[in-house]
Amino acid sequence: MTNVRALGGPSVRPSTSATCGHRRLDFPPGDPQGCVRRGTDFSRRALADWRPTAGAMTVDNVALVAAELLTNAANHASGPTTLDLHYGPDTGLLHIAVTDTHPDPPRLRTVRPEEPHGRGMHIIDHIAAAWGHRPNGTGKTVWATLHLP
Repeated sequence: MTNVRALGGPSVRPSTSATCGHRRLDFPPGDPQGCVRRGTDFSRRALADWRPTAGAMTVDNVALVAAELLTNAANHASGPTTLDLHYGPDTGLLHIAVTDTHPDPPRLRTVRPEEPHGRGMHIIDHIAAAWGHRPNGTGKTVWATLHLP
């Protein structure tokens, strides 16, 4: 379900609580190499801290959504500048946001079966409870919110 509305070497800024909060991964400017691996590893570690009993499907969905957002930033901008994760244990919601320097918003596009690329936002649309984007300076932040069972 798509609900496009705004919500509010790499360095890491962890939250002050192991059970809830915010974590941020900053990426070096103009260096998209390795961002997807760093970002998905970072997402998996944060989820393990926040939800140590999360099932394999939940962990895979979080990693997949983070990977798709980061891949889009790597492929359509000069790479991501930040990956932000916000977790609310009371709501069970995980908000994943990737910021880059390219202003054009993501879009769901029609993809022919023989095309090897172009399905990332469809994957996010299927997995996430909501997703969208907001302008951020000269670029944008693309986000997705997942319900964690």
